[in-house]
Amino acid sequence: MTTTGRQIPGPAGLPLVGSMLDLKRDSLGTFLAAYREHGDVVRITAGPPGLRTELYAVFSAEGAQQVLATESANFRKDNLFYQEVRESFGNGLLTSQDEEYLRQRRLVQPLFTRRRVDSYAEAVTGETAALTAAWRHTPDATVDVAAEMTGLTLRAVARILFGTDVESAVDVVERCFPVIGDYVLGRAFSPVTVPRDWPTPANRRAAGAVAELYGVCDRIIEERRADGSVATGEDLLSLLTRAGSDEDGSLDAAEIRDQVLIFLLAGHETTATSLAFALHLLAGHPEEQRLAREEAVRVLAGRTPQAADLDALPYLNQVIKEAMRLYPAGPVIGRRAVTGTRIGEHTIPAGADVVVAPWVTHRHTRYWDDPERFDPRRFTPEREKERPRYAWFPFGGGPRACIGQHFSMLESVLALAMILQAYELEAVDVDVPVTAGITLRATAPVRCRVRHLSHTGPDA
Repeated sequence: MTTTGRQIPGPAGLPLVGSMLDLKRDSLGTFLAAYREHGDVVRITAGPPGLRTELYAVFSAEGAQQVLATESANFRKDNLFYQEVRESFGNGLLTSQDEEYLRQRRLVQPLFTRRRVDSYAEAVTGETAALTAAWRHTPDATVDVAAEMTGLTLRAVARILFGTDVESAVDVVERCFPVIGDYVLGRAFSPVTVPRDWPTPANRRAAGAVAELYGVCDRIIEERRADGSVATGEDLLSLLTRAGSDEDGSLDAAEIRDQVLIFLLAGHETTATSLAFALHLLAGHPEEQRLAREEAVRVLAGRTPQAADLDALPYLNQVIKEAMRLYPAGPVIGRRAVTGTRIGEHTIPAGADVVVAPWVTHRHTRYWDDPERFDPRRFTPEREKERPRYAWFPFGGGPRACIGQHFSMLESVLALAMILQAYELEAVDVDVPVTAGITLRATAPVRCRVRHLSHTGPDA
């Protein structure tokens, strides 16, 4: 017999506010506890009477597949979170829906073929070489890998997007993204929000950051159009400007800016998370670090890696995948149900807010033995075939799967190979607290001691 609505189990929470305080304090821990106590489909209530919301969380691989893939038409990006992202970062691939999304995807997809993405490798390795060279002069030989990888991936994606117009864009993104991100989250998960045009301090700070961010993108787009470089350039901005078809037309200036902003957001924060935690995990597991370094040295022999080396570095690929399992950059993915949908033994009602949670599914004991243990061997081809498709889904899935997943893996593996050839890492911060923002982020430094290796490497 299936259950519906209030019959779905879940935490009782507090009498007046339900689980609101738990979700605000530690949403990832709250979801994990809900799975362990109540199973694969859980109803969580949050908020005071009259403003209370119900959230349905789906934790099984099979349920995630239904929500994201096989029954994705029943689960739309109509919730408050995506509306707030849309208002701040524009209506690009991350937030658009229906025919508008399909049109954008058709126009942008040719920019993310494997051959095209492989051409971005030089930008990644160039920025990584500059970073590893700079580490040789680091005070106390200690670096915060979370901050360092955020800087690395931002500079790489800005170079890929804008070609030579990098510095002004990087400066503005570093200052404005955190302000806008905190604002989006605060509004998306608050029981009551004021209109955006009210002159509150928070609204004014966010509006200023959005205006500055939009301004730098619009300026770069206009300058590139004016000097004619978009007609022949191979950076993503030039390719976006030239993208078009008889069926879908082309992207206007506002649409190009929206795509650029989403690429900047999704293209650096997610990969930075994967790289930072891969380094953190290797720094705390010397044997796995040794195996990863030996593979990099054996395959590359000190030279700078290229895109063609990606498949020749299987253990490094496994390290990145295992880091993504334990620290998925998108730890929670939200949708809103269009119609009532049966998942397992329960029926989620129409209109319900629904989440699937890689953070939890990647720790599900049905699919993962000793799930908190770092073990890159989980991702050998043989072991991957043994698990359900959606036991691991750091890039989402179905028709809305991340368009940049090959780029993320390419950037992560090449950068990791260069760092490991040049440095040995030792963890300073063993336990790193994290929180679910727009992407997963560490709430404290992720420090590693770095010892430069004497053999010739890419930064020598």
